[in-house]
Amino acid sequence: MRISVSSDMDEPVARALLAELRERGHEVRAHGALSPGDDPQWAACSEAAAREVADGTADQAVVCCWTGTGASIAANKVPGVRAALCADAYTADGARRWNDANVLALSLRLTSVPLLREILDAWFAGRPSEDPEDRSNVERTARLDRARTGS
Repeated sequence: MRISVSSDMDEPVARALLAELRERGHEVRAHGALSPGDDPQWAACSEAAAREVADGTADQAVVCCWTGTGASIAANKVPGVRAALCADAYTADGARRWNDANVLALSLRLTSVPLLREILDAWFAGRPSEDPEDRSNVERTARLDRARTGS
């Protein structure tokens, strides 16, 4: 899987994220503080990673900032992106299942390496629900994107 990763800070957990994704066999593209010369501001690097998901050059993205909140907000401004801030494995599973989330947002402050692994396990094991109500909600968010962009 092609995964874009962004972080506004070069923190140990961000480096562990890159290593863990690569160890799992994913093709990883780094943005922000993880890529020398990139704009490290959370809004800029989160947008860059999210745009790669929206344009199809990445299958998913993981965006990070100190709390994870700014990264998730910036990513969610990109039409077609459904970013979820996940602080535990249960939330990551639910985000994939019920929300068909395609961008995982993480807090650099709260995420330890063992917790990171648990979250990634749940995220990658999760599959979008086929339940009609869940699909209806995901489609509603797509309509909100289309209304916002006029497409």
